[in-house]
Amino acid sequence: MQITVSHDIFPIAGVFTIARGSRTKARVLTVTLVADGQQGRGECVPYARYGETLDSVAAQIAGLPDEFDGARLQTLLPPGAARNAVDCALWDWQAKLAGKRVWQLAGLPAPRPVVTAYTLSLDSPENMRAAAARHAARPLLKIKLGTPDDMPRLEAVRAGAPGSRIIVDANEGWSADIYADLAPHLVRLGVELVEQPLPAGADDMLGEIARPLPVCADESCHDRASLPALAGKYDMVNIKLDKTGGLTEALALRAAARAAGFGVMVGCMVGSSLAMAPAVLVAQDADITDLDGPLLLAEDRAQPLHYDDAKVYPPDAALWG
Repeated sequence: MQITVSHDIFPIAGVFTIARGSRTKARVLTVTLVADGQQGRGECVPYARYGETLDSVAAQIAGLPDEFDGARLQTLLPPGAARNAVDCALWDWQAKLAGKRVWQLAGLPAPRPVVTAYTLSLDSPENMRAAAARHAARPLLKIKLGTPDDMPRLEAVRAGAPGSRIIVDANEGWSADIYADLAPHLVRLGVELVEQPLPAGADDMLGEIARPLPVCADESCHDRASLPALAGKYDMVNIKLDKTGGLTEALALRAAARAAGFGVMVGCMVGSSLAMAPAVLVAQDADITDLDGPLLLAEDRAQPLHYDDAKVYPPDAALWG
């Protein structure tokens, strides 16, 4: 088994800003696995918030033994970006070797197109209203917030897209007091979900204050081991393959979250269609899908995922799976 890792850069269309900062490029690692005359590919986005860098993740992958399978991989690498790229490459390789699609190997029904959120990055109220108006035909908008001065932004987006469903992502940027003040206004403006309002590790107050709309764990939820600590604080979990460490754990987390009574959101880092493709399988019965990474890019992979104004479509075999 030969594994190669390449560092690829995809320019973002404009500037993408969240509460933690801004960027103009998506920097990803692409893993290519070759064995028995077939190759598989996977992509990951190392994330500094979780202590990952391009170099550290590449080093984790370089340290893998020459031979392993999907089950052993779960013990060789921890949840995170490195395992994600290798796990997805393994699934892709196995599908090509078997002459089947990944969902057939996984015992899943054939995937269908799913409605995905479109993200409006953090900006001035005026610019966010203009962005909302440009995308007002989309059924679901996600707003990046997470500052003490978010109320004008909320009002601006609702004014720009009066007919769209709205979800909000604070990226750990609020305090309990700020969230308590904002929550009634979120409800008033028809917001359906708030994602990670408080910092992970400092979110116990969510179990003590009123939750007038569903609260979704993102930074607080990585894999199945995260679930017990979320009970009573969160209503939903955001499953991202770069956090779970690949499709294998993402499917297991989805099942465990449902069994524990959590709603399911399937999200992404800002990456290419290769990163989104396996997540489309996880999103098949999700309550909320947020797989818009390629829509935020100025360039994408060859044979990219197909998107229309509402939905993301399952990948062609030429891309993945």
